[in-house]
Amino acid sequence: MLTINHLIVQYGDKYLFRDVCARIGGQERIGLVGVNGAGKSTLLKIMSGAIEMDDGVVTRSRHVSVGYLPQEVISFVGGGRTLYQEAETAFASAIALQKELDGINLELGHLDPGSAEFAELFRRQGELQHMLDQSDVFRIRSRIEKVLTGLGFKEADFDKDCLSFSGGWLMRLMLAKLLLAQPSLLLLDEPTNHLDLETVTWFEEFISSYSGSMVIISHDRAFLDSVTDLTWELSLGKLTVYKGNYSRYAAEKEARFEARRAAHANQQARIRQAMRFVERFRAKSTKARQVQSRVRQLEKMDRIELETAERGISFHFPPAAPSGRLAISVSRLAKRYGDHQIFSGLSFELKRGDKMAVVGANGAGKSTLVRLLAGMSMPDGGEVRLGHNVKVSYFGQHQAQDLDPDLSVLETLSEIAGNEMTTTQIRSLLGAFLFRGDDVDKKVQVLSGGKKAGLRWRG
Repeated sequence: MLTINHLIVQYGDKYLFRDVCARIGGQERIGLVGVNGAGKSTLLKIMSGAIEMDDGVVTRSRHVSVGYLPQEVISFVGGGRTLYQEAETAFASAIALQKELDGINLELGHLDPGSAEFAELFRRQGELQHMLDQSDVFRIRSRIEKVLTGLGFKEADFDKDCLSFSGGWLMRLMLAKLLLAQPSLLLLDEPTNHLDLETVTWFEEFISSYSGSMVIISHDRAFLDSVTDLTWELSLGKLTVYKGNYSRYAAEKEARFEARRAAHANQQARIRQAMRFVERFRAKSTKARQVQSRVRQLEKMDRIELETAERGISFHFPPAAPSGRLAISVSRLAKRYGDHQIFSGLSFELKRGDKMAVVGANGAGKSTLVRLLAGMSMPDGGEVRLGHNVKVSYFGQHQAQDLDPDLSVLETLSEIAGNEMTTTQIRSLLGAFLFRGDDVDKKVQVLSGGKKAGLRWRG
């Protein structure tokens, strides 16, 4: 279906991909994993054709169609169309065929059945009818409604202008169009980022019966376990293929490393033993032949090298300022948008050291509640009271989009830190989050979604 041949991408002296080769067959479900910055999103863009490569690096079988979901909304051109109309564009070719068929049906009623023109149109009518039967054009509306509601849209949303939706909802719409178009190969970059638990469950069930192949990037290990049967790992510029889902990959990777480490230790012991023999008897003529034999063995030995592991993010939270026993108190909190009541009469307390998760369906008000607790929004009723000496930090769902794309990584953090940190301290902090060397001079616009989120989080 799709083949990657000896892919090499290099920036300065750093290899993003070093002679990467891979193949995607029919109905394969592949999870693409690796640390932030390993090149996962870049590889998906290369496979989708969004990044052009030399001829022969990426080859696709004839008639293969590719659908690509990026991690972020770069631009959206659906202004002026409703949600339903935009989803309907996934069937643009089938709808165009139906319009052509309708026109031919009308025209045939006005032509002489014995004419050459009638015969040609009659032939074309048969072709169109056959293609439309294959496209299942008569079920388009029911399919659109099923996918849109499955991804969390309400029927009342169908007639709303696309541009009235937030970035997260536009990502859902883009995902809906891909699922409706049913390409041969789906390339999905963090498709569950903007989905709640209920919608993720629906999405898992939907793609479990998908007839095409797919490559999925996701940090949701449970999701990958549920939907993938192969795992591609990108690490240090190399791609390694593992059979099985994420859990099987993690277990096999550990087993491979342990076996290689044992073999390496055994070989090193043999090398030390041979070296001791050479050093001990080098000057003895009676042992010269044996010494030379050991030297030749060492020269011919295929040395086992342990791969250098990619470093993970390493940081710790600075000590929090001492506070009172009560961290936050919420009393009869209420919030509405227009005539829509999000919630009311909400009351609870969090004590020092408590950890709370907020869950709920789409539109239940999870993000709204967190913004109210952080003081980012004002309630319509009730109050939020912070305990003695409590300081609040807030990281929103789409905060990475607030970064200035024209600033470098170092400039971004320096702007946020102001005079509170020296350049050396800022570089050390960035290093802990895997921004090293020339990485700090990269523009924000070229960073992956994970790197952007990490940069905004530490800011």
